Amino acid sequence: MLNTWYYSIEAFCVCVCITISDEPDTLYKRLSVLVKGHDKAVLDSYEYFAVLAAKELGISIKVHEPPRKIERFTLLKSVHIFKKHRVQYEMRTLYRCLEVKHLTGSTADVYLEYIQRNLPEGVAMEVTKTRLEQLPEHIKKPIWETIPEEKGDSKS
Repeated sequence: MLNTWYYSIEAFCVCVCITISDEPDTLYKRLSVLVKGHDKAVLDSYEYFAVLAAKELGISIKVHEPPRKIERFTLLKSVHIFKKHRVQYEMRTLYRCLEVKHLTGSTADVYLEYIQRNLPEGVAMEVTKTRLEQLPEHIKKPIWETIPEEKGDSKS
């Protein structure tokens, strides 16, 4: 027995609301994302993911690899005595710096939200935004228009 189902198209229509505002979108000159972690393979994989996501959004991105930071601790093996017997621990922190230039605010928000939601465990992220702003009106005027001219130039 063959069952046929008929759906009305109106039942599956999704109301899409687009809001248009008169205020301009914020512009970012530079967006710097510093990613820290202890595992090189995880950082390499996350860097590949972030670069691929940026290319899909049409964003140009540069990746820098700052030198790793090694922090060492030397402790005694025993609690109080035997100073000759020590143990040394170290923490290696690896970094990746993702530089994105000339972005709009909405594109930056979408990109940052996407890469932050997919941040793997054991990886930290710092974001620095450099925003472009217009000069205030009192600075836009040339300085020679604000200084009163002297009426009598005396060069005697």
